[in-house]
Amino acid sequence: MANHIKCLIIGSGPAGYTAAIYAARAGMNPVMYMGGQPGGQLTTTTEVDNFPGYPKGIDGPAMMQDLENQARRFGTDVRFGMATKVDFSVSPKKVFIDDTQEIEADTVIIATGASAKWLGLEGEKTFNGLGVSACAVCDGFFYRNQEVAVVGGGDTAAEEASYLANLCTKVHLIVRREELRASVIMQKRVLSNPKIEIHWNTETEEILGDTTGVNGAKVKNNKTGEVTVLPVTGFFVAIGHKPNTDIFKGFLTWMKQGILKLKKDQAVPIFRVYSPVVMHRITFIVRRLLLRVQVVWQLLMLSVGWQNRNYISIVSFLLIAD
Repeated sequence: MANHIKCLIIGSGPAGYTAAIYAARAGMNPVMYMGGQPGGQLTTTTEVDNFPGYPKGIDGPAMMQDLENQARRFGTDVRFGMATKVDFSVSPKKVFIDDTQEIEADTVIIATGASAKWLGLEGEKTFNGLGVSACAVCDGFFYRNQEVAVVGGGDTAAEEASYLANLCTKVHLIVRREELRASVIMQKRVLSNPKIEIHWNTETEEILGDTTGVNGAKVKNNKTGEVTVLPVTGFFVAIGHKPNTDIFKGFLTWMKQGILKLKKDQAVPIFRVYSPVVMHRITFIVRRLLLRVQVVWQLLMLSVGWQNRNYISIVSFLLIAD
């Protein structure tokens, strides 16, 4: 028999916990399933120094634990488990956890966020948090006056390289093609920066390091076959992010790259399903326009504001339904 829930939250990043706090304070008895990465991408960040309220800084996992504790304090039922399948063609909406448990929900908040794309190298796992990162704005501070590498040729890579060039002695931009895919303005910014060296037609073969962290990157020119070891202590992968939205295909409306298309009230075009700003296109627009505004502030503060709107919409619906 299916477990019936009034308000179901899928995902446990900043957006999910913000939704949980507002929903719980509104008396909606929210139930959250944490997903495959409890706490979201911030749990991979070693230290957060730029979010108000933490004068001595805090590491990502501890910050997410604070958010979880706050959500629980107001009555959120936080559960382990991952949503693996949904059926939004019926009412109540059906969500399946770990392919076995069936949930029926009056309202669903999708806060599944996105996952960084990786190269698939063993060193990415070995040195994650020890020199390997997918967020220069989050971790670049720790590589001041050091030599680092950035992988990618799009706007994200160009932004990361430009940001790091303000902190590091040298930035190696590893581009597998003979041209950048970034916008014209970002290409000009990278090409004109004397601290950024671009390695065209180049791919990473191995991330080098020891128990203290990354100390080099072995790269190969895919045209000449020449192998080079770059003496870097930081390795930033900037080949994009993939929204965690695959399970909703066939039920929801999409924009480019798997991003959900939302209405003005944050509802997707199926009654009673909502999505926070983490998967809203404004996240990507703001990130490009306000590169210097720290990404942690962006993820958290936008989530707070938009989730406030989400919970008001859901409360209104539930009051009418009752």
